[in-house]
Amino acid sequence: MALTKGELYTIVTNKEKKGKQGCLVAIMEGTESKTINAILDKINLQERNKVQEVTLDMARNMEASVRQSFINSKLVTDHFHVVKLVLDALQHIRVKYRWQAIDEENKEIKKAKDEQVKYEPKILANGDTPKQLLARSKYLLYKLPDNWTSSQVRRSELLFNLYPLLRKAYQISNQFRAIYNLKSMDMAKIRFAQWMDDVKVLAIEEFNSVLYSIKYHLDSILNFFINRSTNANAESFNAKIKGFRAIQRGVTDNRFFLFRLEKLFA
Repeated sequence: MALTKGELYTIVTNKEKKGKQGCLVAIMEGTESKTINAILDKINLQERNKVQEVTLDMARNMEASVRQSFINSKLVTDHFHVVKLVLDALQHIRVKYRWQAIDEENKEIKKAKDEQVKYEPKILANGDTPKQLLARSKYLLYKLPDNWTSSQVRRSELLFNLYPLLRKAYQISNQFRAIYNLKSMDMAKIRFAQWMDDVKVLAIEEFNSVLYSIKYHLDSILNFFINRSTNANAESFNAKIKGFRAIQRGVTDNRFFLFRLEKLFA
């Protein structure tokens, strides 16, 4: 996380302490593997070898650090970060269409100006213009259809009729999210393989990098289905730090701020 001025820190927490005193294992300035390992390796090897599971995001430097310092642990890629990667690809398609709609509208405005006629924007059945439709569809694409409001249902019908590729991308995203409802690792492995095959068939450019990342992290992604562990505790601890920082109206002295965190949580 960033404490001040965009400076990044790596935070290691102990999930068993549930955000209370003793949960903070280490805070390290920077995200380089060699820096992280230099600090973590100060912990007694016997203690580090007791660590059985580590949840983390999809950053390769973090994975390399964990593999070196906690050699007996299973790596679990937090499912929130994996799903977010898929949804980001979906939103990227929406944003690309929105810029196209803005460009088309600008061309029509210029044409109307050149012809000295009043510009009349295209109005859809729900009162949106195409660029408004794409802008206002952001949040409905994050939600499952059962959670849509009546206006979002109407907007989705217009959106998917105008942009069929978005419908396909939304459906494939929901199929991915549904895999995490499975209880069996073996079944999840089969479904992930099927999903990746379906993505290849659709040949949606924005999902190509997603496909590569999931293939690379598949083993640690599947480890989620052992204990269904998440990064929620770490995210909750980050929120506590942000809250503490807000109370202090920002951080002016990093060393003193970290000292106070140590006294509270280490």
